[in-house]
Amino acid sequence: MKRVIPVLLSVLLLTGCGADSIQELNGGPGGHGGHAGHGAAASASAPAIGADFNPADVMFLQMMTIHSGQGAELGRLAQDRATREEVRTLAAAIAATQETEAASMSAWLSGWKQPATAEPDEHAAHGGMPGASKEQIAALAGAAPADFEEKFLNLMIAEQDDAIQMARVETATGLNPEVKKLAGRIDTSRTAQIKQMLALLGQ
Repeated sequence: MKRVIPVLLSVLLLTGCGADSIQELNGGPGGHGGHAGHGAAASASAPAIGADFNPADVMFLQMMTIHSGQGAELGRLAQDRATREEVRTLAAAIAATQETEAASMSAWLSGWKQPATAEPDEHAAHGGMPGASKEQIAALAGAAPADFEEKFLNLMIAEQDDAIQMARVETATGLNPEVKKLAGRIDTSRTAQIKQMLALLGQ
């Protein structure tokens, strides 16, 4: 297999409860006030929370902080346990970058005086928080060496696809220009990662 490290490192990495619909996020029919990057924003009659950001920006950062933390945890597992150098390099890049992302997004929320996380029931109406569950992470940690890489790549592909969906909702419904730029970078980088991981799986 050709080495994919240069390609990977050229696109890595800056930075889904996916929205039921874009209409919900804009306060249209079926909206649930107070949600944001994954579901519904405040209703049309509710004020935005600040002049330069809205509920969609806040929920996107809250959710992506958790999601990036999960990706970093998965990356650290593979960094230690993957067999191929290409997979270890990808895992190390994911872990390092997504740890940085999570810290930066938490600081952003703090600066806006917004909660670091949303209440759990704010995700429930839209299928819950996306990403790997604790059970899936534990199963990966306990996987046999011969099975580990395939399980890691499949789980990380799903994880990064969730991030893409969240990023696209933020791009469509967010207000803050910097957060929307971040979402665009997430979309681009995670899409490239998925392509590389599919190649590593031989698909």
